Amino acid sequence: MHNDYISAPTPNLPFPVHFSFQNIIFLLVAVAGFGLFIWQAQKIRANILVGRDRDMSGNVNERLWKTLLVAFGQQKMFKRLTPAFLHLIVYVGFIVINIEVIEILIDGIFGTHRVLGFMGPLYSALTGTNEVLGALVILAVAAFWWRRNGSVVRRFTGPEMRAWPRMDANVILYIEVILMVALFMMNTADLKMHQLEGKDLPGAFPVSSLLTGLFPDSVTALHVLERVGWWAHIVGILLFLNYLPSSKHFHIIMAFPNVYFSRLMPQGQFSNVDSITHEVKAMMDPTYQVPTPPVSEGAEAAPTSFGAKDVNDLAWTNLLNAYSCTECGRCTSVCPANLTGKLLSPRKIIMDTRDRMEEKYNSPLIFNPNLYGKEAKHDPQEQLDKENHTLLRGYVTPEELWACTTCNACVEACPVNINPLESIIEMRRFLVLEESAAPNSLNVMFSNIENNGAPWAFSPSDRFNWADELYVTDKAGATA
Repeated sequence: MHNDYISAPTPNLPFPVHFSFQNIIFLLVAVAGFGLFIWQAQKIRANILVGRDRDMSGNVNERLWKTLLVAFGQQKMFKRLTPAFLHLIVYVGFIVINIEVIEILIDGIFGTHRVLGFMGPLYSALTGTNEVLGALVILAVAAFWWRRNGSVVRRFTGPEMRAWPRMDANVILYIEVILMVALFMMNTADLKMHQLEGKDLPGAFPVSSLLTGLFPDSVTALHVLERVGWWAHIVGILLFLNYLPSSKHFHIIMAFPNVYFSRLMPQGQFSNVDSITHEVKAMMDPTYQVPTPPVSEGAEAAPTSFGAKDVNDLAWTNLLNAYSCTECGRCTSVCPANLTGKLLSPRKIIMDTRDRMEEKYNSPLIFNPNLYGKEAKHDPQEQLDKENHTLLRGYVTPEELWACTTCNACVEACPVNINPLESIIEMRRFLVLEESAAPNSLNVMFSNIENNGAPWAFSPSDRFNWADELYVTDKAGATA
């Protein structure tokens, strides 16, 4: 760091260490930034853990492999090549460029300057790659901005894309550009300052070397610009880190645990309600012993509702889904119900789940997205009556739920393995088993199954009447 030091170098460390007031300020800023993020992360963790318990242990190797392919490898992104290529640039840039953040943290704490420069050719390869990726990130962000604001991409629209989601998507793009500009300002000013002083700067700077002509020839001015770029880059990263819990961009962190804990069973396989399973087994086998649910000492077993009425009735993995959503709209864009004009939007189900969690429990420190702007609010009366304002009916209507064909297209399309169908099925279960509020066509089918043993309104004794006009001499023998 180029500054006036207040102490001599410390000889006991492998690199020269100098402490200044900048280091003290940096430590305070870093502790505040990381501490604030940890506090917000704990609030989000508490929100997720209000969900019902679900055992996701075991199958470690399979889960790690899926995380490697889907989360790290971006496997499902490449079903759409253009956004996949642009996203890959930003994703790789995010990973590689943030390696430089490690150097900035060390420099900020110990008063060093480009402390990793001792790595020689490896450091040059790292800084050169950072610069190329930084330039590509700016180009990719420009393309993303045009796709979102200039062109017409249907999946970026919809009733759930209210004031906050639309603004949030653009804010993220602007922040990424600012961070890259700060990086190039720091590198270019530092490079030209060393050139004017006749010194060699460790590293390779293929992009910054093209920009030196735009910077002044004053060492003092260059020093100021280098410091401004350095502070803007690290403070910008800390601000961005604390913006994430309020943003859809939180998926850059949550996608990895979400993919790891995603379901491994076949997508078309529905889960059974344990209490109903035990009841049916007891009816079929009088000797079957229904397991006693675990109860804490001195407490009574609380009745468990069927399905989900509110977020705390969903499994914790469903709530984890809500914090992993990228709001990309791939799920809604392939939903046959949505494509045919029905109200259902799988993306809206996931976004509503997150909004309801933050309304009922802990909301982010910086923003309250579910109440941002007039058009972001739901029914005004429901906002006033929060005790009865639940996920089902308060946010998600039965009409949306019954429009679902359970085809799993949304699950297959999601690039981070979110499963909107599970939440839809659980809310349907509540409507049917707790409120008897199934559509009339389903109630007719239920009655037929109960009375006739089949979905159709025919007596079992009449089931083979269709064969009366066929050349069958013995219907009883044919059915044997």
